[in-house]
Amino acid sequence: QFDQKSIELLFRQVKKIKKTPTKQLLKILSGKIVGLLFFEPSTRTFFTVDTAANRLGATTISITDPNAASLYKGETLHDTIKLVDACADAIVMRNPVEGSARLAAETAENPVINAGDGANQHPTQALLDLYTIQKEKGKIDGITVMLLGDLKNGRTVHSLAQALSHYDVKLEFYSPPQLKMPSGILKDLDGKVK
Repeated sequence: QFDQKSIELLFRQVKKIKKTPTKQLLKILSGKIVGLLFFEPSTRTFFTVDTAANRLGATTISITDPNAASLYKGETLHDTIKLVDACADAIVMRNPVEGSARLAAETAENPVINAGDGANQHPTQALLDLYTIQKEKGKIDGITVMLLGDLKNGRTVHSLAQALSHYDVKLEFYSPPQLKMPSGILKDLDGKVK
């Protein structure tokens, strides 16, 4: 859903938020509720999202154990999303099932943020990685980025490669043959990156 223009807008907002005094920050999401649906374990992503929501003044409600949710009793993800959507102003979801974030976004009326869906995507991490690259290198255009390791199942590299495709970059991929970047993602990148 992001293009270079929307990414740069987001980064300008991040810079603005980082300069905002703490007392003002606590008012940005005052009165808002953020539903955190973490059907897959994640210490870093869960705590950073929860902390960010709280620092911006929101209240969070959460499911961090799928066995404690009605999904365990047979409730569908669709029904769970409908319920949380009625209770919250935004949903952040991490789910081990590929495509679950898209289902949630199509089901909910409020915004849904994908914090990881199976081996598919992890856009929140990709945006953080892009921001870090820009902050450390001073730019994104004109750089070479090497992605290595498990490119087949690594949702973070899938999202980062697609995010980088909005810039003038050279991407290099290194992995064992059985763990190479999925052909669908390579097809999406074809003609967009060097």
